[in-house]
Amino acid sequence: MAALFQFVMRSGPTPGVIFPLEGDQLIIGRDAVNAVAINDAEVSRKHARLTFQGGKYVLEDLGSTNGTFVNGQRLVSSTVLKPGDVVSLGEQIVLMYEGLSADAGATMIGRKAAHPAPAPAPAAAPAAQYYAPPSSAAPSGARPAKNMPIFIAIGVVAVICVCVAALWYIDSNYMWCTFFPFLSGCG
Repeated sequence: MAALFQFVMRSGPTPGVIFPLEGDQLIIGRDAVNAVAINDAEVSRKHARLTFQGGKYVLEDLGSTNGTFVNGQRLVSSTVLKPGDVVSLGEQIVLMYEGLSADAGATMIGRKAAHPAPAPAPAAAPAAQYYAPPSSAAPSGARPAKNMPIFIAIGVVAVICVCVAALWYIDSNYMWCTFFPFLSGCG
């Protein structure tokens, strides 16, 4: 079976390394005999399993110590991968799942490319845009931060309204000299 999909390591011990995914069942882990072998202490010897079903790969965690994540969500059951998904093993290992062209004349890349894919350019946002560790994962139902400017504007308008109301009250009750005795004519 020719590789239809691949992993590209975005962060970890060998950024840019390409792992062509060939076979009906592949093990990802630290053990060198695995189809996707990643020599890093955060990766369990047999960390996760890929199973090819219906033209797609299904990913499942094999009880790893540091967890397997897809797009920042910890796997608790099998998940069908889609091209563009970000698979994280623990907190430091990030793999991009990509589909390959079905062009029969295309040259296939070997397990460890002589010229690995370039590391992604540094983004303005931190790596957390790809991976949120379980301890910092937002609780379900949390409001997105995009509403924050609206709340700030409402707060500013409320403060201005309170100040205007206080000054109106002081002026309408002729209490300027009570609150501001340093004004001219208050002596």
